[in-house]
Amino acid sequence: MKQPTIITKVVMLVIFLAGVVYLVGAAWQIFTDPFSTIMTYEYTVDDAAEATGWLVRTEQVIPGQGSIVDVLPDQGEKVGAGQTVAVVYRDETALDRSRQRRALELKLQQLNYTLLRGEASWDNQRLDQSITDAMARLRASAAAGDLTGLEEQALTLKSLVLQREATYDGAASIDAQIQAVQAQINALDQASGADTTAVRAPVAGTFSALADGYESVLTPAALNNLTPLSLETLTAQPVAAPEGAVGKLITKATWYFAVTVPEEVAARLVEGWSVRIRFSRDWSGEVAMKTESISAPQDGRTAVVFSSDRHLADTSLLRRQTVDLIFDSTTGIRVPKKAIRTIDVTRTDPDTGEKVPTGEKQVGLYVLTGVQAEWRPVEILADDGDYCLVQSVLSDNPTATEQKKMLRAGDEIIVAAEDLFDGKVVR
Repeated sequence: MKQPTIITKVVMLVIFLAGVVYLVGAAWQIFTDPFSTIMTYEYTVDDAAEATGWLVRTEQVIPGQGSIVDVLPDQGEKVGAGQTVAVVYRDETALDRSRQRRALELKLQQLNYTLLRGEASWDNQRLDQSITDAMARLRASAAAGDLTGLEEQALTLKSLVLQREATYDGAASIDAQIQAVQAQINALDQASGADTTAVRAPVAGTFSALADGYESVLTPAALNNLTPLSLETLTAQPVAAPEGAVGKLITKATWYFAVTVPEEVAARLVEGWSVRIRFSRDWSGEVAMKTESISAPQDGRTAVVFSSDRHLADTSLLRRQTVDLIFDSTTGIRVPKKAIRTIDVTRTDPDTGEKVPTGEKQVGLYVLTGVQAEWRPVEILADDGDYCLVQSVLSDNPTATEQKKMLRAGDEIIVAAEDLFDGKVVR
């Protein structure tokens, strides 16, 4: 066998060393190149100021006597003058009789329902299958959160069970049960003649179950000529919830929000103009409120009164609240500041075909398109700390190509990489 020459050995060594150098270089690039990407998303930055204030309404407390009270309207429900808003029970015995009557009324309803459905033949096998099917439908509705049909399905199931029980004695058994239950209801009615006292609404209004004692303190009239000091004085008064009250009625649709804000915040408000106010503590919602009045500043602070006739029911439980006064909002694509780059703008020389610097700068970022970095010019809309809100820079009449290359939510942008340029293969 022919032995390899010295030249062959040297060539092989050089090839080996070149391969080692390449692998080391590739590995070094992998570990040292800070290549990273992130998905973009749409985001809104608010120009807002925080403020703490008090909700003010035209309110009338509904007095009541007794410690056992059953309030009838829902929170924020509109009630008419003279409508029963609560039932006051004389004692625990009276309350127990009321509960018994409600249970008997439900049972009577079920028995009557069963009797109406019992005109079909009393076939035990068919009833058993119907009960099984009704149970399956009930479970399905409960699992799906379908509360609308849940009550009807439950009533149907109870009716089928009663029918099944009555198969031993026939429909006469249900008639006898109906008569017995009705007799029990009549007996309770005779015994409960003086058990309850109805509390009626003195005027029409929106019902609120919370009477906090501020009803006679924080009134619309008290907001006239409001100052930071007078608002502080009003809200510093010791108040206590009225004893025996079953709730209150809000008798006018317009409600107010009185706050004190720094002078520089008040300077951004204009009487008669609206501002968006975002509630978030006890109720999450946003209300466009009219700026009713702006006081003269005192010690760098100003009293401001806002008004609205919307969302009265939603805010009927609120009193002292911390909110955001939103002056403006900016929506764009949120990207890390590290992804923003500035490049020199060039043009192509028509004679030489070479790229010539124009002396202009362009702000933008690189989007990962397939395996390439693609340059996208952007305009910075807002600074959000370590992030920016940006949007694509387009001409007045953008071409289809420009529109295709617009920066959109969901694009994968390059945050960090070395020696980036448009069209560079990065993967």
